[in-house]
Amino acid sequence: MTVRLPEKFEKRMREMLAEEYEAFAQGFAAEHAAGLRVNTMKLPVEEFEKIAPVPVRRIPWIHNGFFYDADAAQPAKHPYYFAGLYYIQEPSAMTPAAVLPVQPGDRVLDLCAAPGGKSTELAAKLCGEGVLVSNDISNSRAKALLKNLELFGTKNAVVLSETPAKLSERFAGYFDKILVDAPCSGEGMFRKSPAIMKNWEQYGVEYYQKLQREILPFAVRMLRPGGMLLYSTCTFSPEEDEGMLAFLLREYPELSMVEPALTYEGFAPARPEWGSGPEEIRKAIRIWPHRMEGEGHFVALLQKSEMAEEVPQSAACVRAAKLSKEAEEFLGGLTLPLSFHRMIAREERLYYLPEGLPDLSGLRILRSGLLLGEMKKNRFEPSQALACALKAEEYGNCYSLPGASEDIIRYLKCETISAKTPVEDGFVLVCADGYPLGWGKASHGEIKNKYLAGWRMM
Repeated sequence: MTVRLPEKFEKRMREMLAEEYEAFAQGFAAEHAAGLRVNTMKLPVEEFEKIAPVPVRRIPWIHNGFFYDADAAQPAKHPYYFAGLYYIQEPSAMTPAAVLPVQPGDRVLDLCAAPGGKSTELAAKLCGEGVLVSNDISNSRAKALLKNLELFGTKNAVVLSETPAKLSERFAGYFDKILVDAPCSGEGMFRKSPAIMKNWEQYGVEYYQKLQREILPFAVRMLRPGGMLLYSTCTFSPEEDEGMLAFLLREYPELSMVEPALTYEGFAPARPEWGSGPEEIRKAIRIWPHRMEGEGHFVALLQKSEMAEEVPQSAACVRAAKLSKEAEEFLGGLTLPLSFHRMIAREERLYYLPEGLPDLSGLRILRSGLLLGEMKKNRFEPSQALACALKAEEYGNCYSLPGASEDIIRYLKCETISAKTPVEDGFVLVCADGYPLGWGKASHGEIKNKYLAGWRMM
């Protein structure tokens, strides 16, 4: 494949890379690497290797990442994808969430989160503990983000569609870890998506540099003392990379660069001289596509001083929901540990909130916590999100079929299926090789489809 690079971009890259430029330019003739990342909330990496639906090989710098041949395989068409066992993601794009040292129980913000590649990994690192706030200012993109988080089985996420300014009013000093995968000029994706070059020629670097300078101060405000901020882009532009770090370190002396614990021989250090910044900027990572199997990326980890001023925090007053008899019976039958005081009802919908949330009133909320289901007259309808969040052993009435069976495909296309092994009447958790996909309603061996129609296999 021949890619014609914008003349202005080519000239700048020649100056930046000098003798390495020819190797960089030749890389545009190669196919980009395709990758998938295992959902460690659902299964261990070693187990995935045994059941992988397509041939895979390890990504050396991502412990749960794999390359696959995009010309020979379509993992997004396999039922395991619909069970949330993995996420399709460009290998370099896996790096930011891998570098941010999230621990279970942390309060984490993914500020520019859609479509959810980084949020889903942050959720997996939290293991259902703490809180993940995933935000995207675009409501339509935030809907895709919500689907991916629910598909992954995330129990403790709040999905918002707000401006960073408005978020910072509600979450000042709240988060332990923040990821800002900033809107950028996208130069690192020119090989993967050549159409991005038209956007680059229209808007240039300066447009995105201005956006980043507007976003980052709000992120700093939302970080608690001692908290960590991960800044990343998929561009080579020094103005958006080293230059943005120089801006942050100059404007916010409470911030300092941190050497990432994640290392790889293909990573290149950032170049402070390209952004007229201090030497510590060298701790940031540049990913060059001619040095490793991935597209262009920039990743920087910063920490806020423990001596920075602390903002008092207060949790929202939550009035526990009054459960219907049917909801209480259904949820009481799960072995998934649930605290009833964290359940709230909005109209007929029942949600399970993460612990310690501030007041979210006035924000554009797509989801606050795990949607458990709907309390309708004399019945309770469990949600698709709850099905994805469960393990098969956490619900007593499961119907599991081989992952590639015709009935599984029919189920994912929202068709009724007939049970070939005994199931109890009532709600059935339909599984592929023991991994939950969604609900069905059984009656005398017929399983009426309750899979979410908007997610069906096409």
